[in-house]
Amino acid sequence: MTHSADLVITGCTVLVHDDRERIGFEEDAAVVVRGGIIESVTTAAEAEAVPAAERVHARGQVALPGLINCHTHAPMVALRGLAEDLPTEEWFNDVVWPVESNLTERDVELGARLACAEMIRAGVTCFADHYFAMDAVAAVVAECGMRALLGQAYFSSQGAQGRQRSLEFALRHRGTADGRITTALAPHAPYTVDDADLAATAALARDHGLPVHLHAAENRDQTDASLARHGVTPIQVLERTGILDTDVLIAHGTGIVESDLPLLARAGGRTAVATAPRGYLKFAWPTTTPVRALRDIGVPVGLATDGAASNNSLDVWESMALTSLIQKSTQGDPRWLTSRQALHHATLQSARAVGLGDTAGSIAPGRRADIVLVDLTGPHTQPVHDLAATLVHSARSADVRTTIVDGRILMRDRELLTLDVPAVVEELGERLPALVDRSHGRRIQAYDT
Repeated sequence: MTHSADLVITGCTVLVHDDRERIGFEEDAAVVVRGGIIESVTTAAEAEAVPAAERVHARGQVALPGLINCHTHAPMVALRGLAEDLPTEEWFNDVVWPVESNLTERDVELGARLACAEMIRAGVTCFADHYFAMDAVAAVVAECGMRALLGQAYFSSQGAQGRQRSLEFALRHRGTADGRITTALAPHAPYTVDDADLAATAALARDHGLPVHLHAAENRDQTDASLARHGVTPIQVLERTGILDTDVLIAHGTGIVESDLPLLARAGGRTAVATAPRGYLKFAWPTTTPVRALRDIGVPVGLATDGAASNNSLDVWESMALTSLIQKSTQGDPRWLTSRQALHHATLQSARAVGLGDTAGSIAPGRRADIVLVDLTGPHTQPVHDLAATLVHSARSADVRTTIVDGRILMRDRELLTLDVPAVVEELGERLPALVDRSHGRRIQAYDT
């Protein structure tokens, strides 16, 4: 090899997938990156001969595909801890939707900066965001170096222009930030977006080759209310409006019932679900995402956090462990959702969920170089009897030492290189009194499923 690589990561253990997508680990390995793409996964000894512009020595560390947060509202970190210990309806109507009526573009930008810093530090390289004033979020993503699937959320109460703005945003930003930004149409949910708007959205998605990212069957109450009012489940609404004929990412789906499964199966692999289990526990929802049933019909389930106003964290690492634990508990089966299965959801399945199944989610030649290095030398991760179990159940997001997107190092040895957190925190603190004021009595929407 005569010409120099951009980056060589050497001396680490690399998580790899075999040709049947099973998780494996290659020890004393190296990853060679050129032009933002993984050129090879080789041995540390062979990599010594490869000239490189930059080398990262990673002994005692594991190289994983960057984690993907498949559904969040990044700017809502500004509302972290504001609406606590409330049922879903009061959480929306009494706190979140009144406060969101105050949001300015600057608030959204600062929230996005803080969120991206939190995610980079936790080994998240890509996130699917569904929010307002998304031009500001796109600018932050372009600047900080992350990858993202972005959608401008809308309600039918905004009239046709809400849907139009979502389309214009998606077309304006698709493929920007050197290709790191992909876009989606983002109707909020079947209970806030009427059937006519959903059908129009499905047509726009087909016409423009865009995916759809929305909340649906978030909890069992929504499914029961939809059946009582309309005689159909939220998933049946998506089917009859043509949304299931598009590439659709469904947030949460804890209200998916057995009669929905044939509809999702017929969607032919174009549907994915994002699960954010911590929020379901916090809201005391009686069910969780039916991961096993979805797997049986070929629907990928990606890991997510939802917004930090409900989860209090954007820690996908925690989502991975909770997904495994909650699935064991709800299924009554300690053998289901093993650590290796959880890692599969965190990597390839999450990449598929956000439409990056061919480019991200694994460390392999030809894939984008989205890689995180996890330090397993701490006392809480030693000794290692089962590396997959150590990663899922013992390691924490704080063990991520280095985060790389497209071959660019965004955090090295826990130091953020593309974001100034103290400046963001200071300005956000100055803006908080105006942001959280609810004395005006407005709210952007009513939660009435």
